[in-house]
Amino acid sequence: MLRLAAALAASLIVVTLPGTATADETTVFEAMTGGFMSPTYASPVRRTTVMFPENHRPGTIVINTRERRLYLVTNHGEAIRYGIGVGRDGFRWSGVHRVSAKKEWPGWTPPAQMLRRRPDLPRYMEGGPDNPLGARALYLGSTLYRIHGSNEPETIGQAVSSGCFRMTNDDVIDLYRRVNVGATVIVRN
Repeated sequence: MLRLAAALAASLIVVTLPGTATADETTVFEAMTGGFMSPTYASPVRRTTVMFPENHRPGTIVINTRERRLYLVTNHGEAIRYGIGVGRDGFRWSGVHRVSAKKEWPGWTPPAQMLRRRPDLPRYMEGGPDNPLGARALYLGSTLYRIHGSNEPETIGQAVSSGCFRMTNDDVIDLYRRVNVGATVIVRN
């Protein structure tokens, strides 16, 4: 009986370790992500529902780059708060846009400005688990910027991007399901 209890406890620990995935969890992730087998990674900033005293319509996204948080307004006075990675010094911006498109496992074409800084980058990268845009992307108006997934969860809460907003793949999948094309996105520094 003691061995059975120890084995059960050990299996529960394995299931809950960040960065690990059991066969069942991988199957769920595979179904959610269109067939790509990849472990899920927990964000270092936990997704949570919070009080949000601003008056915005449900479905509005408010990004606070100073806090490195994204808020999705769900009800009057309430939002889901996500951790994000933001633009590094010289790459932060603010403004109001709308979600102009949503894509699952998007391909990535680095913009010309990025290629001038980093000529070693590929000219195009197919969507998939190794793509820098991660599992999902929400495009912001006619800008070059996106809210997108990342395979580098350690960058969440950091200022490391060229202006896009990074989320863990788990969080961007959650946001993607909740947000419609046309949703307002407010970015504040």
